[in-house]
Amino acid sequence: MAAHFSEGTLKSISTDSAMSQTRSKRPFIVLGILVGIFALSTVVLAVILAMNNKTTTESIGTTTEATGTTIVNNELCVTPYCVKAANYLIESLDETVEPCEDFYQFVCGTWIKNNRIPDDSNVVNTFNLLRTQLDYNVVDILTPSSTNDTNEPNAIINARNLYHSCINEQHIEDEGINPILSLINNEFGGWPIIQSLWDNSTFNILDLLLKLRKYNNNILFGIGTSVDDKNSTEYDLRISQSDLGLGQREYYMNESKITVAYRRYMFDLASILSNDTSTIEQDVKDMYEFEKEIAKHYWTTVEQRHRPNATIRTTVGKLRQLLNTTFDFTNYLTSAYASANVTLMDSDLVIVGEIDYLYNVSSIIEQISPRILQNYVIWRFMMHRIDTLPKRFRTIKDNFDHVFRGTTTERARTVICGNYVNTFMGFAVSKLYIKKYFDDNARNQSYEMIANIRKAFIDMLEDSTWMDSMSKTKAIEKALAIDEKIGYPDYLASDNVTQLEIQYADYVFDSSFINNILKLLQIKAKEEFQVLRKHVNHKGWGSSPPTVVNAFYTPSKNQITFPAGILQMPFFHKDAPKYLNYGGIGVVIGHEITHGFDDSGRQFDKDGNRIPWWTHETIEKFIERKTCIVDQYSNFTVPNLNIHANGNQTQGEDIADNGGLREAFYAYQKFTQANPDADKRLPGLSKYSPTQMFFINYAHTWCTKMTDSYALNRVLSDVHSLGQFRVIGPTSNFAEFDRAFDCKPGQGNSRVKKCTVW
Repeated sequence: MAAHFSEGTLKSISTDSAMSQTRSKRPFIVLGILVGIFALSTVVLAVILAMNNKTTTESIGTTTEATGTTIVNNELCVTPYCVKAANYLIESLDETVEPCEDFYQFVCGTWIKNNRIPDDSNVVNTFNLLRTQLDYNVVDILTPSSTNDTNEPNAIINARNLYHSCINEQHIEDEGINPILSLINNEFGGWPIIQSLWDNSTFNILDLLLKLRKYNNNILFGIGTSVDDKNSTEYDLRISQSDLGLGQREYYMNESKITVAYRRYMFDLASILSNDTSTIEQDVKDMYEFEKEIAKHYWTTVEQRHRPNATIRTTVGKLRQLLNTTFDFTNYLTSAYASANVTLMDSDLVIVGEIDYLYNVSSIIEQISPRILQNYVIWRFMMHRIDTLPKRFRTIKDNFDHVFRGTTTERARTVICGNYVNTFMGFAVSKLYIKKYFDDNARNQSYEMIANIRKAFIDMLEDSTWMDSMSKTKAIEKALAIDEKIGYPDYLASDNVTQLEIQYADYVFDSSFINNILKLLQIKAKEEFQVLRKHVNHKGWGSSPPTVVNAFYTPSKNQITFPAGILQMPFFHKDAPKYLNYGGIGVVIGHEITHGFDDSGRQFDKDGNRIPWWTHETIEKFIERKTCIVDQYSNFTVPNLNIHANGNQTQGEDIADNGGLREAFYAYQKFTQANPDADKRLPGLSKYSPTQMFFINYAHTWCTKMTDSYALNRVLSDVHSLGQFRVIGPTSNFAEFDRAFDCKPGQGNSRVKKCTVW
């Protein structure tokens, strides 16, 4: 399990497995705007903004800080960074909106008006803008085929080889679809929908799924390796539901333009591969109806959250007795691991999730014809692989994405390829990235901020009136035990490349992109199986590389991670006034710390084991307080869609957002008490106090604009609230926000009954 601070669900193109490693990471991905090119020099612009500021009112709301002391440092910060920061914030604010009525529109109104969603995306926000910049940086460092460094590690050489095989579209077109069709026909048993004659006499669903699992595909059922909840030093085996083509059960409940587009996707792909289209329409209908039937038994995120004890712990030896189904799960599991030279023992621990799904789908596939099953399984394989095929195939997917996600065009090929390499070989890419783009000042300052924010959280724990003394003591012990990772693992900055070379020893690539991808999928499948026999390194860097714009809390390690990719403006800059850094990366830090104490993280002790460590009375008080959050967010209405947000689904992230804002604020408050004159005002924004600027920068990181299709997908599937709710929710619950802007409880952005967990 891990918790990410993320704007939305991040789907890795590297893994088709629904069970890749641990699934509780919740990304803290944030939204805003990076500024364009300045026409004037920074100094001239600063002077202009400063002069313009003299004509504005002196303050908005209150001129005093929460401590009650009057702000006396009205000196302007006119460094290039401060001018840039002032510019992006000025271009974001809509000062015709009263901050106490709608703080999100006040901070983001002009930003939303002036920004457009790129044709190759379904959303624009700070996360996407930062990710785009990181994408360009990755492309920049991978583009050279070779460098002057004759001692460049093989891992980096092969990362470049993979990138160049991906951008060579002419070679991809020349190779065509034949490598994939050859694999389907020779290893997987063919695809009936495109074959006039298909022999079903040798069909065996278990054998078919095993062959697909070697290429990292979890289809129908998910199997894999994860950290044992009860013993976080060891790994266990997992069996669970897999994913659906449309992602969520709700899409299958009613006919819509999305379900029509999904079937058209199937039809068009099959038609381009077949000379005989007479049976395609019926095959597509049969495949869809089969998946629709499976979807009835699919567990949603809310159902999984509400039934945490529904998972069953057993062993390989007892699995057949537990899962007395027509599908042989024991054989599936042992054979899959044997393909990676891992021999399972009867005593190996198995965690079984969504058991009623496993029973029901096992029963369904027993009654479905081999043709439908073969068609469906190969369809899901093709759906995963279509991004790696020639342009005419990717265009079919683009047509579907236009309806499903709201995108209208494919991203630049160089960016797509940089993403592939970063996804599969992120640590090799990161070695180049941190050397060229990362400032170690970010590392040093972040460690200091983490210490201050951790202390603020511990102070909040000690001041808690709803926790009994035993639970409070253990919570403080857990907070003190949180391990932190900043920027990158140390070995990436070392001249010793042994660890990197061992990590990517099998990653050897040639000029064939499709063959490279098929090789990668087999490597990834083996890696996940082979990790079973290893011990969990609690102090090691996690599976996500530094080259991601995200942050993580991992309950099994009680660890927070802030990769190099997120340590950029508007979250962090070494020269930024502290109110910007604490309102940016500071809230991210607080968010990840709080994940250790949200509705899920609180179930894990300081060592990462899911065991009871709170008293029953404290748990009841916690549930009462978090129910307030759930009800609050469930009453938010999504613009344009006229549907409510799902507070049950997002409660963990909402708790973390509320706690993170408070912790960062209190830490910043302590900083200003010790350094009262440290922070200068921003030019053009000096009428806002540093405390107000803390909240403004926080809200700015969540400015977002998205297509309605994407918004619907987020509400149905994501554990993170939409951007506007991540601003309105925490600020409306925080009395210090009211004090900063002189808001009266009951105004639009100030709740009378404030929800507080942490």
